[in-house]
Amino acid sequence: MIILTAFLWILFGYLCGSIPFSFIIARLKGIDITKVGSGNVGGTNVLRSAGAFYGVLSMVLDLLKSFIPTYLALKFSGNIAYFVAFFSVIGHIYPIWLKFKGGKGVASTVGTYFALNPALALIFYLLWLPLTLTTKYVSLASISTLSIIGILSFIYSPKLGILNILLALLSIYKHKPNIERLLNKTERKTDIVEIFKKSFKK
Repeated sequence: MIILTAFLWILFGYLCGSIPFSFIIARLKGIDITKVGSGNVGGTNVLRSAGAFYGVLSMVLDLLKSFIPTYLALKFSGNIAYFVAFFSVIGHIYPIWLKFKGGKGVASTVGTYFALNPALALIFYLLWLPLTLTTKYVSLASISTLSIIGILSFIYSPKLGILNILLALLSIYKHKPNIERLLNKTERKTDIVEIFKKSFKK
């Protein structure tokens, strides 16, 4: 019974994480997000391709789809919540609805931070935003900040540290093409301020 309950919670987390909000929201603008920009099914690509409002909406929903199942699982059982958190991010990266071709798991990972330790979510944005604004490399800011949070998490608990290191490694793996472009100095820059300015002018 315990194993079945755990399996159902994990399945719930995965299915929530699999909801391709970035794909759906871009479709509302008549855009196939898999065929524009980087082709990545994530908030940053929606931000570049569809504008600030749709990009932020995608990021918020990608965050919530991991936050909600993780938070609910935490209320049910502290230990199962860590597995639900992990598989909700797996769902985003490998969604069943898009033939297992999803995003890179950054916003969904932050959603698990909010559920398990909101202080880490705050630290994430305090590091990620300045890095993104100054370097204009979202990929660099994301993998750097996820790695830092993974290490800092051990201060709070070994379980949280292991989870967040695993989530950071997953996202780094999905960022392999970005890392190669960063090393080759061909990575695309994203000027978030300029994107928001253009959106407000419309």
